[in-house]
Amino acid sequence: MSWIKVILSTLKVFILFTGCTLLFYYGIMWVNQEYEDYHRYDEPKGTAIKVNSVEENNSDWFHRLMLFYLNGE
Repeated sequence: MSWIKVILSTLKVFILFTGCTLLFYYGIMWVNQEYEDYHRYDEPKGTAIKVNSVEENNSDWFHRLMLFYLNGE
């Protein structure tokens, strides 16, 4: 009689673990699908302005290097 209780308890734990694992897996898949459809590199809408106003000049590499060290950009 005690072996049957041990087997049933083990089966309950196994079913609970399997159910939680499947729930977690499908939750992660749902979040992945939501963010896959998110277009973060689209052109901005509205009154967006360009923030970076540093002019590109190939001869001024020292100034660009100092800007990189100061701002980390």
